[in-house]
Amino acid sequence: MARVAVGWGVRELAEKSGVSTNTIARLERGEELKASTIEAIRSALEAAGVEFIPENGGGAGVRLKR
Repeated sequence: MARVAVGWGVRELAEKSGVSTNTIARLERGEELKASTIEAIRSALEAAGVEFIPENGGGAGVRLKR
């Protein structure tokens, strides 16, 4: 959802985060990844303006920073 919010395809997110497109696909399928890999992807998305919202009873989410 965060990737789509910033208008990126799988290839662009992979490039910006320094991981392979297969890794992005694995993440989006819900497969387990190393913490360092998740952090690299999260950092790339945050740099693009994504804000991650913690779980608050309704589930975790994302939004774009204002």
